[in-house]
Amino acid sequence: MAEACFIGIDVSKHSLDLHALPAGDSCRFPNDDEGINQTLAWTRDHKPSLVVLEATGGYQSRIAAQLAAHDIPVAVVNPRQVRDFARATGQLAKTDALDAAIIARFARDVRPHPRPLPNDAERAIKALVTRRGQLIGIRTAELNRLHQSPTKRVAASLKQSIAFLDRQIESLDDDIDNHIKQSPLWRENEDLLKSVPGVGDQTARTLLTQLPELGKLSRREIAALVGVAPLNRDSGAFRGRRVISGGRSQVRAALYMAALVASRFNPRIRAFYLRLRAAGKSGKVALTACMRKLLTILNVMLKTRTRFSHVTP
Repeated sequence: MAEACFIGIDVSKHSLDLHALPAGDSCRFPNDDEGINQTLAWTRDHKPSLVVLEATGGYQSRIAAQLAAHDIPVAVVNPRQVRDFARATGQLAKTDALDAAIIARFARDVRPHPRPLPNDAERAIKALVTRRGQLIGIRTAELNRLHQSPTKRVAASLKQSIAFLDRQIESLDDDIDNHIKQSPLWRENEDLLKSVPGVGDQTARTLLTQLPELGKLSRREIAALVGVAPLNRDSGAFRGRRVISGGRSQVRAALYMAALVASRFNPRIRAFYLRLRAAGKSGKVALTACMRKLLTILNVMLKTRTRFSHVTP
């Protein structure tokens, strides 16, 4: 039986560096139409069991989509995972070729699960939701500046900027609504998530666009993926505080706001929150636990296609 082949691709704006294991073959192609076709041909010749790329600000999207379209198993991973793997294996030097080789080793040793890439409609909604989040961040910064008692001229400029951002956000909301109305599955999924008191439009849309694994993983896997699973900090007799780390910050931010509202207005989550507080847990710890519980409930709801009122506590 032939030994399984694993390929790592280091993606930059202008180039694609490839490395295949166990053969040790490597090459570089430009990150353009011709280079992507060359990459596909080179990859198919090696018949890989898995191709791994890092998420590099969108530069990986075209080649990842092309690989998936040609039925080549591909996984796009968090660059931090690969950096940590490189440090753990003693690989401190960094070049594009070395990065491709370490990604190939990561693919061979860690074997992240390939998952289907979003279709055109999903990508369009995700892009709109992401842009809305960016504008919200800019508007928040402008509002903070306005609250710092600037001069009249600066205040007038800030108010104009905020009004413009408000119009842009409203326009994006209309675009998102229109896209969702054209997809029965998106409408159904959004409706299911919003049946939970505390989960509104933006939380539901963030979860659907930034966490496509929701409803497809176990509760432990989804909590670890988002970064709300408590991590041990123990060594010998020492027992450190459990903390959360890593994961997807946009999803965690949305879950935090949802849990904050749910801890006040969702009877099931509020009872859980008050029980933890009565047991001596700090508000921050109790709220983090509510985020995790809320995520678990949402995961079950999408997995079983069940509304909140029918989900077993």
